[in-house]
Amino acid sequence: MDLKDKLAILADAAKYDASCASGGKGKRGAAPTDAGAGMGICHSYAPDGRCISLLKILLTNFCVFDCAYCVNRVSSNVPRARFTVAEVVRLTLGFHARNYIEGLFLSSGIIRDADYTMERMVAVARALREEHGFRGYIHLKTIPEASEELIAEAGRLADRLSINVELPTAAALRHLAPEKDESVIRRSMGRMRLRIDAAREERRPASFAPAGQSTQMIVGADAATDATILGTSAKLYGSYGLRRVYYSAFSPIPDASRTLPSRPAPLLREHRLYQADWLFRFYGFATEEIFAGGGDGMLDLEIDPKLAWALRHRDRFPLDVDRASREDLLRVPGLGARNVDRILAIRRHHGVRVADLARLRVPLKKVLPFLCTSDHTPRAAEIESAQLRRQLAPAPAQLSLFDGHAAH
Repeated sequence: MDLKDKLAILADAAKYDASCASGGKGKRGAAPTDAGAGMGICHSYAPDGRCISLLKILLTNFCVFDCAYCVNRVSSNVPRARFTVAEVVRLTLGFHARNYIEGLFLSSGIIRDADYTMERMVAVARALREEHGFRGYIHLKTIPEASEELIAEAGRLADRLSINVELPTAAALRHLAPEKDESVIRRSMGRMRLRIDAAREERRPASFAPAGQSTQMIVGADAATDATILGTSAKLYGSYGLRRVYYSAFSPIPDASRTLPSRPAPLLREHRLYQADWLFRFYGFATEEIFAGGGDGMLDLEIDPKLAWALRHRDRFPLDVDRASREDLLRVPGLGARNVDRILAIRRHHGVRVADLARLRVPLKKVLPFLCTSDHTPRAAEIESAQLRRQLAPAPAQLSLFDGHAAH
């Protein structure tokens, strides 16, 4: 099998891992006639917030495990391929030299055993860093059962490491991936946190995974509610200092087990989970608040979770934009953290006006029902009206993955 065919198989197999990417298209300008151009190139975010392009591939889609939800499971009837270490290095350096990518995301099915597979991935990173002087971004998916020595070497060479918890509950993992052990996964994540924290305390963050660790959960493969998923995420952030929990909407796979849903989870559900995740990480919400007020533990797909919370707490609005605390302003639908800080800066000099908000490019239709400015006061009926939700919710045809982006 030639390198181009391997790339087609192993880039496609990697698309199910959401733990580095926000998209799967190649960079603009990638020549479609170049072998592999655009294949496996995804977009991710560096620790400083820059959007970067990564080559996202598996070392192999062979796997000795038989996880029900995984297209690469041992019993799956899919084309198989395997890169050599030298081939991954060649692809990475070639794409980087042509300015198609800025780094590499490398994962793998389990070949033989955890240590053998992890050693192969570490060998890729070592060759890139030490033999070729590669200074691009490297994210390695680590294997919980791998030895401490291999994890230490991976952290020395890679910018970020990740271990997938796979599913929101231990019961779901036992049911759908009985060969995997939640306690082993959590123990490995805990050890990784200790190494990352130790490097930071020594003021040598580059000595071990300077971009931290992340994980992924599959959404919709089991019966877990959004409240359960976000509760698990909150514990993971608190216990392991994760930089990010990624949510991956379940998609049916060939020859699937009857224990799995026959239909995919809505991508919009995945997006609402990211928005809610943002609320408790950066906006001061407790996970319990996001779901307070009854319901079935599921996020509203029609409107973003901050707007849903505000509509359940209309008695707290409208806020006086010149007097409200930063914490309260962060709860206003349509206001992101950056614009809240800009508003606080403006009001040190003069009363905030609607024109000031317009210059900040906040969505006025969404913001103004919840704020009083020096030249605007919403009518009481506007806040109390049952029409407000219908006014602010997008029409069904307009619902998209980017509605209410970043939970603002």
